[in-house]
Amino acid sequence: MRSDTNFINNQFFHSEKAELIAVYNPATEEPIANAQAATEDDVLRAINSATTAQKKWRKLTSVDRAQYLHKLADALTSLSPNIGKALADESGKSLEDATNEAIYAGDITRYHAEWARRIEGEIIPSDTPSENLLLQREPIGVVACLIPFNFPVYTLLRKIAPALITGNSVIVRPSNNTPSSAFEIAKAVQLAGFPEGVVNILTMSHATAEMVCTHPNVGMITLTGSVGAGRKVLEYSQVNIAKSSLELGGKTPAIVEADADLVKAAKEIVASKTTHCGQLCTAVERVYVQESVYDEFISLLKAEFKAKEFGNRSQNPHMMGPLINESARINIHQMVARAIDDGAKLETGGYIPDGTGHFYPPTLLTHCRQDMEIVQEEIFGPVLPVLPYKTSDEALELANDHQFGLASVIYTENYRTAMKVANNIEAGEIYINRTPADPYQGYHAGWKRSGLGGDDGKHGMLEFTQTRLVVLNY
Repeated sequence: MRSDTNFINNQFFHSEKAELIAVYNPATEEPIANAQAATEDDVLRAINSATTAQKKWRKLTSVDRAQYLHKLADALTSLSPNIGKALADESGKSLEDATNEAIYAGDITRYHAEWARRIEGEIIPSDTPSENLLLQREPIGVVACLIPFNFPVYTLLRKIAPALITGNSVIVRPSNNTPSSAFEIAKAVQLAGFPEGVVNILTMSHATAEMVCTHPNVGMITLTGSVGAGRKVLEYSQVNIAKSSLELGGKTPAIVEADADLVKAAKEIVASKTTHCGQLCTAVERVYVQESVYDEFISLLKAEFKAKEFGNRSQNPHMMGPLINESARINIHQMVARAIDDGAKLETGGYIPDGTGHFYPPTLLTHCRQDMEIVQEEIFGPVLPVLPYKTSDEALELANDHQFGLASVIYTENYRTAMKVANNIEAGEIYINRTPADPYQGYHAGWKRSGLGGDDGKHGMLEFTQTRLVVLNY
């Protein structure tokens, strides 16, 4: 069993006073690691290191900073077997998927390195003769990065790569469910030769995380997590008016029109719902089907769900893996039970399997209503409610009748319908004839309670900057 210590000032720092956080394999429920929880002294050491390092890091040219990011991308690729092994053990992913996540993290690191010569300001006309207005982009300072459990390797680099290229230093808090892969990434930071203190990675309790987020030297907090976690970050940010970038809950609607390729739609929606046991922010969470093809589509979905087996992916990588912990499984099963009590019909799944591991079967629910909890609240598991509709206008109204607005999907061969929905959907993303995949050159940002700010692309990179207006009179 591995033992992990916190990464501060480019070193793994052992603390005699630290409490241990036990990490378990969700497929076997066996302990796989102990991670030291950062003490208050550890947190202060990390903040001081990051603050000192950032003053020097920001003075490097962006091209020089990019060279470090390219070296980090190389290191992530070369160490991807080790990162993948740690991630597979702590998350229940297959070794192949976990290793590919590390390689993909290297890809997004290279992408942000290429912004080095493209971090642009503006020249703005002045109302005063003989004067120029110059709008500059500057780093914020120290950024606290709060990482989720579901894609902890990719999301970590999704946060720190744009923060670093724009001249910030970072303090990373990985999920306490999946910290081991973050410390393997720390080894990649060492291998890339980063200056001391630019990247710090610590496991934390809620109390020490609050200490970081409310420290006056921390100028930005970026989070991928639940709405509840987002509200807590907004509370933290009030202390020092720190900038917040939040990617929060999702409840992706998929609209299936009568003219859609139903077989393709059913396969892709089920794949979206069962990938990583449905623990994706943009996974399809509710489906609206045109009533003339409703029965046919339910049959297709039911067949796909029944064909999807679940189990330990280290033994069979083609299976659907486990939920992250038992609490998640209980919460999801209780949601399904309440939906059935409220009139939903269970087509398949909907039970807690015998044996070890936090598994839950792919579950399909019909006879659902728009006002049901199962339709209104994020499930974050392999459970899919399906509702019929009459017209595309009705489908759009139902899709928008929601607190969340992260991603959305429509299947149709009619470009007029596709564009009508695309122009009126209340979500940060819409995918036409495919399920969400978050292209990193796009912009991943939520509407409504799905977040503030966003990740990826030019606009995600600029989240990690602040502006300075230079008024130059000549």
